[in-house]
Amino acid sequence: MYDTNHLLNALRTASLGREDDVFASLPDRLDVTFGDLFAGAEKIAAALVALGVTPGDRVAVQVEKTIEAIQLYLGTVMAGGVFLPLNTAYTTPEIAFFLGDAEPRVVICDPTRENETRSIAGNASVLTLDAAGVGSLTEAAKVHASFTPVARNADDLAAILYTSGTTGRSKGAMLSHGNLASNSMVLRDCWRFSPDDVLIHALPIFHTHGLFVATNVALLAGAAVVFLPKFDTDAIIEAMPNATSLMGVPTFYTRLLDDPRLSRELASNMRLFVSGSAPLLVDTHEAWEERTGHRILERYGMSETNMNTSNPYEGERRAGTVGFPLPGVETRIRQDGVEVEQGDIGVLEVRGPNVFKGYWQMPEKTAEELLPDGWFITGDMAREDADGYITIVGRSKDLVISGGFNVYPKEVEGLIDDLAGVKESAVIGVPHHDFGEAVVAVVVRADPSLTKADVTDPLADRLAKFKQPKEVIFLPELPRNTMGKVQKKALREDYAKLFAGLS
Repeated sequence: MYDTNHLLNALRTASLGREDDVFASLPDRLDVTFGDLFAGAEKIAAALVALGVTPGDRVAVQVEKTIEAIQLYLGTVMAGGVFLPLNTAYTTPEIAFFLGDAEPRVVICDPTRENETRSIAGNASVLTLDAAGVGSLTEAAKVHASFTPVARNADDLAAILYTSGTTGRSKGAMLSHGNLASNSMVLRDCWRFSPDDVLIHALPIFHTHGLFVATNVALLAGAAVVFLPKFDTDAIIEAMPNATSLMGVPTFYTRLLDDPRLSRELASNMRLFVSGSAPLLVDTHEAWEERTGHRILERYGMSETNMNTSNPYEGERRAGTVGFPLPGVETRIRQDGVEVEQGDIGVLEVRGPNVFKGYWQMPEKTAEELLPDGWFITGDMAREDADGYITIVGRSKDLVISGGFNVYPKEVEGLIDDLAGVKESAVIGVPHHDFGEAVVAVVVRADPSLTKADVTDPLADRLAKFKQPKEVIFLPELPRNTMGKVQKKALREDYAKLFAGLS
């Protein structure tokens, strides 16, 4: 039985006695063994402690994806610190907010950003780590030897993940050792990961998907990884014949489908393709199965909870759904505090050992979303079908209220995405003098000759009038964040005055 009281002990147990086995294969670098990985993490842990890190202190990290960055994560947890990964795309003003809010003891950044980071780091020590895994952090770690993990309990914090802040101030989700260890163990078992697996790891590690799902699950299983600095079609195709699994976002799969080399033969050694972090279109799911013979396993999670649901490893992986609650996780769908009838839409709530401890220094916001009995209000609109499969239909903040009627964007998007000539769409609500909000469809064409009428006419007999788009906007692509999520807030801002001249 793994020790869920200390995340590091759990992650290390599966590779005990296998220190010489390869954990990570890297482009243009020597393989990294399990022994190498944890020895490096111990040195970094000792360096952090020498810098004054004590249990509960935050270690903020904005660096490129390297094995040394993984060792920094492990070393922080080993030292009793709280790992705070930050998106490499964040600007200096954004980073200034996070550092001011979290008040880290240590900040690790890319050498090219050292001076500007020092200017906003306050009393924190600032060290560097570059894209080659070299910097003042690794230099400081060289002088140290072995390190015994600092004792931690299941409820002690292991990490803080800041949400994207699409509805205002970013919130720091506090995740405990028990949260992370228990969820990773469930995923390892549900998805059948073992020491025989080789996972293609092409996800960023400043996000829960790449760090707490891909990395933790591989380590808990004693599996190896092909460790890629970023998504690269050529590198993934090269890795697939000798790999067994891939975790990705929908963009991974659409880009691979664009490559003629993708085939059943290429994927013949693979046993599992997982998708998450953004909705997977049914067309992508079906096209992938036709090309490779594999059905993608879609799952659902978020920063505050890690993973909540998953389509089954064995059984029907139903396109367009995120499957069933994971073992130990409870779900319910409510509207205005009352559970809805099966098949109806409401706000999804979850409860389980994976649910976070609250928002950093935001007790009032925590009380709004994390109920006293442990239920967390996700803010995602969902419905459950008669077979128990859950479908996410959008964020509650994306709900469009037009003429007093609720419009769920996913319903409209699904119909538009099925139209000939449409590559994908995003449906938003923008201010309207008469209706309060008007439904607007933002469409990416697959056929450049597609017109507004080609989109709206087929919907006339399929949607109530209040759900039908009052305008169609064509863009070459939808704005997305680094995890592939469509940024509807940006679209709403761009087109907020679309109907301003009407009265």
